[in-house]
Amino acid sequence: MSKADEIFINMCRDILDNGTDTRGEAVRPHWPDGESAYTIKKFGVVNRYDLREEFPAITLRKTAIKSATDEVLWIYQQKSNNIHDLHSHIWDEWADPDGSIGTAYGYVVGEKFTYRGEETDQMDYVLRQLRENPYSRRIMTNLYQFHDLATGKLDPCCYSATYNVTHDAGSERLVLNMVLNQRSQDVLAANNWNVVQYAVLLMMVAQVNAMIPGELVHVIADAHIYDRHVPIIEELITRPLHPAPRVSLNPDVHDFYQFTRNDVYVEDYETGPQINDIPIAI
Repeated sequence: MSKADEIFINMCRDILDNGTDTRGEAVRPHWPDGESAYTIKKFGVVNRYDLREEFPAITLRKTAIKSATDEVLWIYQQKSNNIHDLHSHIWDEWADPDGSIGTAYGYVVGEKFTYRGEETDQMDYVLRQLRENPYSRRIMTNLYQFHDLATGKLDPCCYSATYNVTHDAGSERLVLNMVLNQRSQDVLAANNWNVVQYAVLLMMVAQVNAMIPGELVHVIADAHIYDRHVPIIEELITRPLHPAPRVSLNPDVHDFYQFTRNDVYVEDYETGPQINDIPIAI
């Protein structure tokens, strides 16, 4: 089975068996029918995925790897905050009539700042540091910029990615790792989507720096299962398991800004049936 399946099943079981139930508490989220959306939650979940072993896609149900790639490129490559630049519709509910989600996500990545006398943005800073100073402990992006929150349509959930370089004995190439910090996660709707998209991002950044993609460490402050998702999760984690898919990148791309979602190759991805019409709390 996929190691991502094992991690996902163990996380869900731990949340359901040992988590805190917010039922009856004052909570912000609600369902489209107006009822409060309660959760069972765990604090401080940490999951580790080693991309040298396999790609971390679950097989319990299919994760749309190319669509996840599209969104992560929308944020870090296009640096866009407009849903018309996306092929999916995941942010439609938060967009204004012109398609903008305000000062959030890609807008924040693309904000210019001055670093040592030169104007740059967050992603260009990361790419330059990995080229020029790969062992720096200061290579990160951070989407949670307080001065932008009031004019953004939503606060970022995955908010920071810290890149860290290591070296395997006997290898000529450096290894690129990432810590992904997430303040809040709807486990059913978003867990493997986020894992997959940041795994692809790590692979892309590693490739353009001639590095090996290594560990993705996913830190979730509040990992939760919504009340209406509990029976779906209970069924999902009992499904048959399959080997992880093989996921690779177009080896001819050496410029991060030249990648497209079609440069991600997915092979041998056998999964359980998709879950359609997942209720989403707002």
